[in-house]
Order: sequence, then C-alpha cells, then structure tokens
Amino acid sequence: MTDHVAPLPPSPLPRWRDTALDPGSRADALLREMTLREKIAQLFGVWVGASDEGAEVAPHQHDMEEAVDLDALLPDGLGQLTRPFGTVPVDPALGALSLMRTQARIAAANRFGIPAVAHEECLAGFAAWGATAYPVPLSWGATFDPELIREMAGAIGRDMRAVGVHQGLAPVLDVVRDARWGRVEETIGEDPYLVGTVATAYVRGLESAGIVATLKHFAGYSASRAGRNLAPVGMGRRELADVILPPFEMAVRESGVRSVMHAYTDTDGIPSAADDALLTGLLRDTWGFAGTVVADYFGIAFLKTLHGVAGTFGEAAATALAAGVDVELPTVKTFGAPLLDAVEKGTVSEELVDRAVRRVLVQKAELGLLDPDWSPVPAVLEGVDTTAAPEALRGTVALDPDRNRALAARVAERAVVLLRNDGVLPLDAAPRRIALIGPTAEAPTAVLGCYSFPVHVGGQHPDVALGIELPTLHEALRAEFPAAGITVAAGTGIDDAATDGFAEAVALARDADLVVAALGDRAGLFGRGTSGEGCDAGSLVLPGAQQQLLDALLDTGTPVVAVLLSGRPYALGRAADEAAAVVQSFFPGEAGTGAIASVLSGRTEPSGRLPVSVPRHPGAQPSTYLAARLGHAGEVSSIDPTPAFGFGHGLTYTSFAWSGLAVESPTAPTDGTFHLSLTVRNTGARPGTEVVQLYLHDPVASVVQPLQRLIGYARLDLAPGEERRLHVAVPADLASFTGRDGLRTVEPGALELRLGPSSTTPLLTAHVTLTGPPRPVDHHRRLHPEFTLDPAPVP
Repeated sequence: MTDHVAPLPPSPLPRWRDTALDPGSRADALLREMTLREKIAQLFGVWVGASDEGAEVAPHQHDMEEAVDLDALLPDGLGQLTRPFGTVPVDPALGALSLMRTQARIAAANRFGIPAVAHEECLAGFAAWGATAYPVPLSWGATFDPELIREMAGAIGRDMRAVGVHQGLAPVLDVVRDARWGRVEETIGEDPYLVGTVATAYVRGLESAGIVATLKHFAGYSASRAGRNLAPVGMGRRELADVILPPFEMAVRESGVRSVMHAYTDTDGIPSAADDALLTGLLRDTWGFAGTVVADYFGIAFLKTLHGVAGTFGEAAATALAAGVDVELPTVKTFGAPLLDAVEKGTVSEELVDRAVRRVLVQKAELGLLDPDWSPVPAVLEGVDTTAAPEALRGTVALDPDRNRALAARVAERAVVLLRNDGVLPLDAAPRRIALIGPTAEAPTAVLGCYSFPVHVGGQHPDVALGIELPTLHEALRAEFPAAGITVAAGTGIDDAATDGFAEAVALARDADLVVAALGDRAGLFGRGTSGEGCDAGSLVLPGAQQQLLDALLDTGTPVVAVLLSGRPYALGRAADEAAAVVQSFFPGEAGTGAIASVLSGRTEPSGRLPVSVPRHPGAQPSTYLAARLGHAGEVSSIDPTPAFGFGHGLTYTSFAWSGLAVESPTAPTDGTFHLSLTVRNTGARPGTEVVQLYLHDPVASVVQPLQRLIGYARLDLAPGEERRLHVAVPADLASFTGRDGLRTVEPGALELRLGPSSTTPLLTAHVTLTGPPRPVDHHRRLHPEFTLDPAPVP
C-alpha cells in the first residue's frame, strides 16, 4: 500500500520559468513550446555595436556578410549578440545602457521573452574601450603561475559581467608548433602541460565571475603548415593526441568550462567544423563536455567558401550541425534561412536542431536568462535612473580602476624574462647617461597584442582617445631613473627597413654609459602588423632593420641591454652572446613598461620563464623543445635547431643550489607512483623565485617520443639563505603516450625524471623504472604530479 499524494496545484509559471527545476528540464519544457523558426533563431548571433549615446545597438556591417534586418529577426528570438562593446569605441556606462535597452527589445519582441547571450573577446582583458589591458597569454605562460592568472581572469570576468556580458571568447589553448605563426602571442606556450594548467586556471577565474569561458581553437590550428594562418594542418594522430589535445582535455575535466570554439583549419582533409569524431565523439561522448560548441567567426560558411566540402550554405549548415556545432558566430549566414530550408525539405533532421537548441537553452537557464525575475539592467546600472539624459551617465563606470592596474602590473612583472645578464643588471646605481634606442621606445601601443581594444578596434578610430594610460618605455625609464639623463632615438621603424636613423642612434649610444635597445613588434591584423592574426613571419629575424640596428649598437662598445616587446620569440643574432643583458617581455599590457623598468632597476626581482624557445638561427623553423631525437642537432642535417635560450629558461638576480635528491623507491608498477624529494636553497644576497621544472625522458618506447617533456612545475619564493625541502609524487600515468594502436598506454621500462630550472639545465636526475605489464589509460588518468613543501623553518 502506498501513501496517497495529493497533486500539486498548477504552477502560475510555465515550467521553463520554474527555477526549482534543473536547467535541463526547463530547456526541455521550453523546447516543446517552440516552433522551428524559434528554435533556429537561438542558434545564431548578430554582430552589433553598442551606441555611445545609449541608444539600442546597431547591426555591424562586416565586409564578409550582408546587412541584417533586426526587425525581421527578433520576433523569432535571438541566440547571441556579438561584441556590443568590442565593435566601436563606446563609453562603458553608455554601452551598458545601450545593451540593456537592446536586451529589453529582444525579450519584448519574442513570445517567450528570451534575451540574447552577449559575448565579447577577453584574450588580454575585456576588449572594450577604457577596460584594463592585461598582458597577452604568452606572458601568462611566462609567469608559470596559474593562481595569479586565475585571479586576473576573475577580475576580467567581473568587469564583463557588471556591464551585461555573459560569454568570453578565451582562452586560447593552441600549443605553439611554429613560432612564425602570427597568433603565437595569443597562445600560452609550446608545451601542452604549461598551456593546460594556465588555461584551466584562467577558465576557473572567468567562470567564477559568472562568465561562460570558451576554449579555442579546437583543434590543431597552431600546427598549420609553415606557420601560415588557416593553412592546412599536416599532423598525425599521435601528435594530435599527445600535444594538441591534452590542454583541452585538462580544461574540460577540471575547469567547469561551458563553451568550446572549433578551429578554422582542416587536419588531414577534415575541417574542424565538420569533424563529428572531434566535436561529438571525443569532446562530448568521451570527455563528457555538456556545454555549447560555437563557430569561430564565419567558420561554418568557410566549409563552402574556403574548404570546399559543402556546395551551398545549406549544406555547410547541415554538415556543421551534424558534426556538433551549436551556434553560428558572429552573425547569421548559414544557420538562418539555409538551415530552415534544409529542415523543411527534410535534408536535415529537426532532431539535430533540437539537440543544439537544448544546449543553448540549458546555458541560458544557467545564466538566469529564463528566470521569471530576469532583468535587462546590468549591475553597473542598478539603482540608476536610466530614463534620464544618457549623457549624465558618461564617465560613471570605470573598467580600469586602480585595483585592476595593480593586478596588471603584478602579472606583467612576473612575466618579464631575463634571458641574459653579464652583471650589468640590476641597475642599483643608475647610469648617468642612458641612450634609449629603438622603434618601441616611444610607442604607447608597443605593449599591446592584436586583440587588445586600442589595437583591434581603436586603430580604426584614430580620432578617439585610447581610453587607458599607456606609458611608453621612455616615460617608464624616466620615472624609474629620475636622476639619469636619457636620450632617445628610434633608429629605425619596426618593419620599414629604414637605416637613415642609424647615425644618430650610434652617436647617442657612444656618448652614453648604457644603451637600452627597445625592439620588437607592432601588433595588428591580417598583415597590418608584425604579430597577430594573419601577421605570419617568413623567418624569425627581427622585423625590418632592427637586427642591423642592434648590431650597430653592439659595435659601439657601450653596454647594451636589449629589451624585447614582442608577440613571438626572435633570433637575436650576436646579441644572444654579446649583449650585456637581454630582457624579453611578450606584449605585457598597460603596466608593462613600468614592469620592465622595475626589473631593470632591481625594484622587482625577475622571475619569468620562457614559455617558448628563443631560436639561435632565424630559419630553423618549425622547431620546439618537444622534438624527438632526430629533431635536435646532429650530423644528419646542416641546420642546427638548438635554441639560444630554451623553453623554461629565465635568470634571476640571485643564485640557487639544488641538492639532496632522494627517491623513495626507484621502481614502481605501471599503476603506481614515484616519490622524490629535493632541497632548493637561495645562496645569493637577494630574494628570488626559482621555478622547479620536472621533465620526463623516456629512453626506449614503442613509438618515437620527444627527447623530454614537462610534466610538472612549482614556484618557490626564497629569501636570501632560505632553503626548502620539496616533495614530488609522480604518478605513472604521466608517462603515458599514444601507442601504435592509437590507445594511450603506460609502458614498463626505464625513465628519467629530470629536475631543473629550465629544459636545458637538468640539475638533478632520478633514474626510475616502471614494472609490470603495459597498462592502458584513458581520460580518467591522473594529469598532475603533487608538489608539497616541508613547513618553513621558524625564525
């Protein structure tokens, strides 16, 4: 006998509005109510620009797309709004008002009252006018400090959420395979473990602020042939599985990420946007990803126009939808009328549409966009009279407050890499005469990557102020060394190959006590810069005549400190051996020049480490430290790819001693764990940070392996004379790789666990052996070693 349960009274709200239900149930309830047109409307975005007068957004006319008629679209609803803040310069408060009014219009126009998801770029900070410009991802990698990057991402996310944005198109998890590729600045480095750990931290920070993070570009984009943007990817399944995919796998498993963006490229003839084995089989069925897959901009249309695997836009839509792409960005092209027509004709199943729409609606439910009390008013406008004259709001929202600038400075300082130093640094006693020579000396935007707002959008509006303070390197050095006489000359342009300024530069250098050579890149898009999307390099020679200028400065005999503000590593010629010092900073953001100056003076201790190798020869590409034995120098080739400065390298102003390596047991089963410990002591007179890097070398394996690969790292901040005992637990899973059968396996045999401050400086090596049978592992395997420190001694 069962208890009689009285039926619940009918809810006054539709089930999809009921916040007591889980998002999936709410999405299912709404989906049952929607027409085909209403469903498809949730699967695309519209590119808009917020109004600087606070009016509703205006559709953005892009040269790749036709104009969009919002009045015709909105009665069926709208999935996304593309970059309302990142399309034209707009005051943040008035942009928030414009977005608010547009969301109200969108909700009012469709019968369910559903607003759109607003997304923005956030690759180096919120890409909006007046928002903090943080260092680019290559600098994130240089910090070797995931927790700091998580803190930064949280700050970025909070600023975005406060003005009404829901989704951020970051981070980039592409692993650098060829430094000539223009988008190297957007990556975190050339090692999958470093990329995975830092990117996962960034996602956690962004998601903690309520922003949907987007992993990109899935997968293989960075391995395009010859480093050319969008070129075909020539890569075997083991390189894909062991180098390209691990960062994405780590982020999906550990970060709570809710969106993934497909790559533009094709791998072995299959475009990522059409790869169901990748977007559905691996990402969803194996890894368990439950969020949305969004198109890289125009990527679905590219199946027809660039890849030639679809004859019509309807076929492109059908192919992408079946593969697992849920949302077309940036604007409607294939998922609008062509998809509707295909479904109505029966060439595309409505179940595929429902699959994608459900994922979109689940995410909207998670964001609160289906709640009965949803309001279009963003946090920055709560309690504000939005009916008053919009001009009264101008200047009332700050996206670059002091706390952001301080955080940007911390990241920039920690990312500065001291590559070489003959003792000239730090400049404790400032030289009386400094000659600051080079094309980045007085360029405010020399610290910004191509996806920072002042470069990405601001360059198209030269009459609009930058919106943030960007001290030049000249200004930063004057502030850091107020007693020094600083003379300045460009010498040459960044990429104009001009040499007529050499004479002045050399004269100033000869008359100085120290030369600071300010060199590097100009970020841009599609050939309008020397670094950035579509700005690929033929070789890794410094752009223009900068190498000749650097050589001329070295010839003067005055000590030269080369300072690189760049988006990729460059070969430095003689300077790698002859410069008094070399300082590398990868587009360090608005606080970058101050960070560099503070490292030069010694006010900040350098602690950055290279996330990419710096080549010795500009033509030895593609080359990364992850090469197999035959990829390193040898008698079989006249090209020597040995770097001038290897992955993980970075000097400090102190010294460290590593000692006392102990291995608890030199053998472990293939499902076991090795336990190591070592002592690191600061033997110098200054505080400093040592980055303990753990590399695995597998001497004999069933398939060719890289000579070594990073499997863990830890930052140790040590005072002068301080020492700490560090313990490391290394699971056998970290020795796994993709075998001949395409499955990931832990094989028995001898291994070397190398510990050192860089990939080129192993200081301690543990010789260990895995025993027992080969053991297959999958996506549930352990991904990290465990580092623990003995308690610090009590003073």
